[in-house]
Amino acid sequence: MEAHLGMDIATEEDYASQSQLLKEFTDICNIDKAWIFKSENGKGSKGMFSLSQPDLLANKMRKFILSAHISSETSNSITFQWALFPVEMENASIIVPSPSGSKLLVVKNSETDSPTQFEIWGSSQLEKEFCVPQSVHGSVFTDDWFKGISWSHDESLIAYVAEEPAASKPNFNSSGYTKDNSNDKDRSSWKGQGDFEEEWGETYAGKRKPTLFVVNTKSGEVRAVQGITSSLSAGQVIWAPSVEDTNEYLVFVGWSSNLRKFGIKYCNNRPCAIYAVKNPFHQSEADKVDVKADAGVDSPLCNLTQSISSAFFPRFSPDGKYLVFLSAKSGVDSGAHWVTNSLHKINWPIDGNPSLHRSIADVVPIIMTAEEGCFPGLYCTNVLANPWLSDGCTMILTSSWRSSEVILAVNVLNGNIARISPMELDASWEVLTLDGGNVIAVSSSPVDVPQLKYGYLIDKIQSSASWSWLDISSPIFKCSQKVEMLLASRQFRLIKIPVKDVSTCTTRGATNDFEAIFVSSKLKNDVPDPLIVILHGGPHSVSTSTFSKSEAFLSSLGFSLLIVNYRGSLGFGEEALQSLPGKVGSQDVNDVLTAIDHIIEMGLANPSKIAVIGLSHGGFLTTHLIGQAPDKFCAAVARNPVCNLALMVGTTDIPDWCYVISYGIEGKNIFTEAPSDEHLSLLYSKSPISHIHKVKTPTLFLLGAQDLRVPVSTGLQYARALRERGVDCKVILFPHDVHGIKRPQSNFESFLNVGVWFKKYCK
Repeated sequence: MEAHLGMDIATEEDYASQSQLLKEFTDICNIDKAWIFKSENGKGSKGMFSLSQPDLLANKMRKFILSAHISSETSNSITFQWALFPVEMENASIIVPSPSGSKLLVVKNSETDSPTQFEIWGSSQLEKEFCVPQSVHGSVFTDDWFKGISWSHDESLIAYVAEEPAASKPNFNSSGYTKDNSNDKDRSSWKGQGDFEEEWGETYAGKRKPTLFVVNTKSGEVRAVQGITSSLSAGQVIWAPSVEDTNEYLVFVGWSSNLRKFGIKYCNNRPCAIYAVKNPFHQSEADKVDVKADAGVDSPLCNLTQSISSAFFPRFSPDGKYLVFLSAKSGVDSGAHWVTNSLHKINWPIDGNPSLHRSIADVVPIIMTAEEGCFPGLYCTNVLANPWLSDGCTMILTSSWRSSEVILAVNVLNGNIARISPMELDASWEVLTLDGGNVIAVSSSPVDVPQLKYGYLIDKIQSSASWSWLDISSPIFKCSQKVEMLLASRQFRLIKIPVKDVSTCTTRGATNDFEAIFVSSKLKNDVPDPLIVILHGGPHSVSTSTFSKSEAFLSSLGFSLLIVNYRGSLGFGEEALQSLPGKVGSQDVNDVLTAIDHIIEMGLANPSKIAVIGLSHGGFLTTHLIGQAPDKFCAAVARNPVCNLALMVGTTDIPDWCYVISYGIEGKNIFTEAPSDEHLSLLYSKSPISHIHKVKTPTLFLLGAQDLRVPVSTGLQYARALRERGVDCKVILFPHDVHGIKRPQSNFESFLNVGVWFKKYCK
């Protein structure tokens, strides 16, 4: 009997059996967002949950809404009455309820040159529908960085971020160039490409500059916000507090770029500021406000954060008295691509008219050294649109705390910080939304599917008040009996790893323990299960103790997992994070080897059956490890790996980062678009390819052809060099995927091949 695809029969049988199990994990739903509104009768609340589920056949995420009525009989009981069925939001790019919860905005971006569709729904019907042509603006931004859609307080206007309209391009016909700029498509003429325009890199290919617009919800009229300088890309727009029931000002984040736009995805180190600008629909004497504008006469642009190099995620307090925002100023200063945040506030003027040179007050500083058991600093990837408890001064944030996600309560008046998710558990917690003074959250772990939780404050009057959490019965995270059984047989723990050699550490924070998450079987075997070492990218990222469908799948195949947060990871203080740039390929590699040796000494791993997998910088570490420790690993998987910095520096969207990672903070100052021989030599010496002559580990490469962060050339060069040396190697190239390889079909095929590859060489 002959197998397909050039596989042997045993491998094909593994494909068949593992694909069934992987599909059962893949089908588990995700909660993307949630909103809570007060019921019309004043009794209880209404909840709306935005869910998604991979649709493998269509190769997209299926999006739907599930509603619930929330009621409370006593202070320590809560009931969620769920709708019988969810409602699919077909072709919806983004949904945003109005502040009152009486209306729902649905935006549908077109994948062609068709208009962008805006739908405004009431409680039982479609109330308004507007189509905005490409001549006004392109697609509305729905990403996690530039995205900003904000209803005005009276719900008459919606501000949002969309692509600026396309620039005119040269027109040609059979005779050559023509001055006729007609958009009519006919066979006798064609459009040229015009001038090259810089983009924001990875995941923003083909995206024009993010620009602010406002739509009138009654008439459908769309106006571009005037007065913003052409060098600014705008995002994260919100409405300033209304004065005398007028919506006069918008507040937004602006990223300046004059000569070059460096990649911004996963990079909060790009300088940015918070600005105020006039609402284009506001017509009053207030237009004469005396503000020195950065641009424009009729609509002054006011930089509110001139004294700080980074400001984003602006949020107004409920009483409108102050504007709170996060900063990544240490990243701007050092070049590190993601850093410890600080939290700041600005007093907002009573008359509502913004002005320059406003005083910025610190709320939460950068934590340099994370003391044992203490708050390690803020590490927020997002902030709720309404993060305020009912007291009006407490923000609820999700942040990394070493190897866990936790929920924090931050009092912006006195800077007090409390960890309100349970401290005795190593599971991770994420805030979904707020219900007045209460919190709706999700808790999960590497061996527990997500669970909805409802948190409320006990003895609110006491300063040492604590939070109690109730389980919420929900149909959202249902999984098969097989998945439940497999997860019930697994366990996890967080393991502290001492730094092996502190003599090279220049700061106290760099000498502190780092951590690893260890997932294993509950059964005690004489011989430990084969081990998969999992390495996150970044490197300034972190693997937290959340539920991961792909990692749970690998664990369920009978592998133990060692998920290492080497020094340089988020959640451990700024000094530990900043210890890595300039030492990549040595400090991080040694940390991983130390973690492996540590659990071998604990009797938790079989030294002859260890595999390793990593994405991006995790792929950099993976390929470094199989070169520097060639006898340590029986198999490896590298997903869009950084294999040759000397090659990558000329093709990536973040060439400046290649210098910082290799030289340290000095690299920020010596970066050039034309690297010298000396520079290229150092970058090569820091790269995995410099050790390729020692590699003998069978390696699977998973590459996204549209990756602008780590272009496919660096992975292909390394894979071809392995084949040249006779090392067993396999490459799967996904033609339409970017750096993350997250398209449903690509993600499924990736981890199916990972499971089969590791079983082939490690079981």
